[in-house]
Amino acid sequence: MIWALAILLGCQLAGEVCARALGLPVPGPVIGMVLLFGLMTAFRGLPRLVTPTAQTILTNLSLLFIPAGVGIVSQLDQVAQYGAGLAAALLGSTLLSLVAGVLTFRAVARLMGDRA
Repeated sequence: MIWALAILLGCQLAGEVCARALGLPVPGPVIGMVLLFGLMTAFRGLPRLVTPTAQTILTNLSLLFIPAGVGIVSQLDQVAQYGAGLAAALLGSTLLSLVAGVLTFRAVARLMGDRA
């Protein structure tokens, strides 16, 4: 478990270092995941080593949301003050992302010849 955790955190650290050193617009953990995928492809035994630790982390992932919930509760007066604006921003951004996805899908389908 220690080696698996070291591999997971090492990949995240390497991704973070690459992102910051090269000034990439991609988050470091995403680069770390690509690095981990490459390592798993290169070393066939690595998935067997990392899987139990990764599943344990994912099983307890909900615990990481507790600080966010505490932060919201501690700032409840500001949430009440700006709640309508926050709700409008969330709803608006969700609708805009859905529309962008539909338009992108339709454009790609048109480019591909709409084979459906």
